[in-house]
Amino acid sequence: MQPLLLVPALVLASQPVQGTRTLAFLGDSLTAGYGVDSLEAYPSLVEARLKSRGLKWRVLNAGISGDTSAGGLRRLDWLFKQPIAVLFVCLGANDGLRGIPLATTEANLRAIIDRAQAKGAVVVLAGMQLPENYGPDYRTGFQTLYARLAREKKVAFLPFLLQDVAMHPELNQEDRIHPNAAGHRRVADNVWKLLEPILTGKSPESPRGLTK
Repeated sequence: MQPLLLVPALVLASQPVQGTRTLAFLGDSLTAGYGVDSLEAYPSLVEARLKSRGLKWRVLNAGISGDTSAGGLRRLDWLFKQPIAVLFVCLGANDGLRGIPLATTEANLRAIIDRAQAKGAVVVLAGMQLPENYGPDYRTGFQTLYARLAREKKVAFLPFLLQDVAMHPELNQEDRIHPNAAGHRRVADNVWKLLEPILTGKSPESPRGLTK
């Protein structure tokens, strides 16, 4: 699988208004919405659900196609120039496709979580999986590093962002990597199940002083 070219990040948010908190999605092409309309990408679909429920959340899509865990770490200070209440981290897929050492990916993700938590953000981590042609040791190590980090850092965890989407041709584009519009709707369902109690104040992981 070829690595994807870097393209500018999508920003699906206006300036914050008083009483509104920011949910940021830090990711790669899967988050940026490669190959679909920006309004069809899963962060935008989550934003639509928040608006439909009258919840005061602003969504920032900080996904960049081709980005790695190292790239996400470099962008973090820029991202936190604005207050972020919840940071959804979905990085590492391109690390795996490029065969970057697992210890490097894990160290970068750990640093992202640590820095975000130090800024007062609630962190949510999404895991990824690799195709079988990457070898069992690397694939297993890649998958388990996410679960290990989630336990260590005590963050909310979605084991696989593309659960029930990957390997389903009808939910993916022709490259068989990126979800199509229907696939993004399925991803949004998975993400929403995890985020809803956090964003609505029904989870102990919810930001303090949550406003609705």
